[in-house]
Amino acid sequence: MKILVDLGHPAHLHFFKHSMRKMEEKGHQVLIIAKEKDETLALLDAYGLKYRRVGKYHKNNLAKAADLLKIDFATYKIAKKFNPDILTGAGSVNAAHVAALLRKPCILFGDNERVWLDQKLFLPFVSVFCTPTSFRKDLGKKHIKYNGSDELAYLHPKYFQPNSAVLSEAGLKVSDKFIILRLNAWTALHDIGQSGFNFKDEEEMVRFITELEKYGKVFISTEKDLPSTLKGHQVHISPEKMHDLLYFATMYIGEGATMAAEAAVLGTPSIYVSSISLGYINELRDSYDLVRTCWNFENALEEAQLLLDRPKLKQEWQIGRQKLLQDKVDVTEFMVKLIENYPHFVEKVNFSGGTYWGE
Repeated sequence: MKILVDLGHPAHLHFFKHSMRKMEEKGHQVLIIAKEKDETLALLDAYGLKYRRVGKYHKNNLAKAADLLKIDFATYKIAKKFNPDILTGAGSVNAAHVAALLRKPCILFGDNERVWLDQKLFLPFVSVFCTPTSFRKDLGKKHIKYNGSDELAYLHPKYFQPNSAVLSEAGLKVSDKFIILRLNAWTALHDIGQSGFNFKDEEEMVRFITELEKYGKVFISTEKDLPSTLKGHQVHISPEKMHDLLYFATMYIGEGATMAAEAAVLGTPSIYVSSISLGYINELRDSYDLVRTCWNFENALEEAQLLLDRPKLKQEWQIGRQKLLQDKVDVTEFMVKLIENYPHFVEKVNFSGGTYWGE
């Protein structure tokens, strides 16, 4: 089988990397196409994966419309020559469009209810759209759910073992306490009208970090430029090692929902600071007590201080993590079964109610 995988974000690479490896081990041919987004290409290079570059989306929404057509065309040229049996990706509008042009099946994955425009653009052309059971929308007959979490596709202990060497790279010792702070750019279409920490000025940000430093060193992961007074806090490690650092962190606090979920799945206390409500975050909070949700920096600081004063905080988080691991399916195995056995596997899931609970 020939499989084309479209990657549009670093998280997409993490999500697909183990299923791609498993399919190649089974003798399938996998072609990766990738967009220039954040550290996607750097991660592909770090992992030694071959890929074809197809351009990037600009921040301006009008420019994005032109980008969509350009990337569709670039993807089509590559796919037509490769002649895949199936196309897949994470909410990839381009993969769905090209699959329709080539009259090939397309399986997409996603966990964010708020990317409604993408859903409108790919649903008419996609063969099946897969989401976790935490996804709060019903998108019709093409939509199936699985009892899993996207982050488990790459952070389940079966696939991820943390490497403590990252600590020395970050200038830390094993006994050091440290906090990872994540700042978003807030430029996506689904970010319009939403907010996170809501720092009104640099002084408030400095005060927030100063209070957190009473509990350990603060590292900042950011999508935007930092004031000169805070550049010394910016994390500087190889991008493929961020999950190792997140595993050893005392706490994660940030506007990034994906990283909040990653921390939770790794057993690191996680505070998500955003006005955006997402099903998978709510499940981690309500069913497993692995995430706290806050709406501004003052609320987040208060919650962080309450948690950081608890002497066995990370041990407490492991309880929720173990329950999560016991409850959920092997997401990577689900992906491989679905792609290898399409359309029969989808028919089987639909026959059992449209949700895959494991076998």
